[in-house]
Amino acid sequence: MRPAVVSKFRPDFLRLDRHADLLLLAGDLTDGGTEAEAELLCAELAGIAVPTVAVLGNHDHDAGLAPLVTAMLTDIGVEVLDGDATIHTVRGHRIGIAGVMGGSGGFPTHPGDPDAGTDEHRALLRRGRVDAERLHRLLTTLDTPTRIALTHFSPTTETLVGESPSIYPGLGCQALGEAIDAGPATLALHGHAHAGTEYGRTAGNVAVQNVSYPVLRRTYALYDLETTAAHG
Repeated sequence: MRPAVVSKFRPDFLRLDRHADLLLLAGDLTDGGTEAEAELLCAELAGIAVPTVAVLGNHDHDAGLAPLVTAMLTDIGVEVLDGDATIHTVRGHRIGIAGVMGGSGGFPTHPGDPDAGTDEHRALLRRGRVDAERLHRLLTTLDTPTRIALTHFSPTTETLVGESPSIYPGLGCQALGEAIDAGPATLALHGHAHAGTEYGRTAGNVAVQNVSYPVLRRTYALYDLETTAAHG
């Protein structure tokens, strides 16, 4: 959110309950993490008639006000996850959502350099593996048949296609994908890769969706999760 897009998404959000049961937001909810942008964000999201769960992205930390952004979102009923999980009952089915921002670190074919870049980049690289461990713990302890992994950074290179391969190490890390596979998660959602691809899969064949707005080109995407009596 920034002044140039005020009210762009709100009409669709206010009709969301006609089409969806949950709204999941994968970070970079503000342009620079300022209080003014957070106010615009809250005005856009206030009063949505479905449960809303979010993680923050790297841009939401830019101004050093991530705790304030989180508190403002919490005040309007948005659950912000950071190493936490939540459970929602949807049409009689229990859906578990595990959320971390994640971080960089790269992939076997596009490894990251722990000694390169700015202090911020090195911190994000370290955070990738730490948050992957947190995500793994959350997913494996969620007592629900359906588990969604919600991150900002990508767990696979498949949803990075369209970005320059030279920046793949900064867009996600293999450890997140390994955590999602070990869960195992039913579905993984992420943002961050603004020039990437919507659909991909982890090495363990878990469906991954890149929900960055520049990728979707629509207010939200709808994903159907099939359930059965045997598996909830």
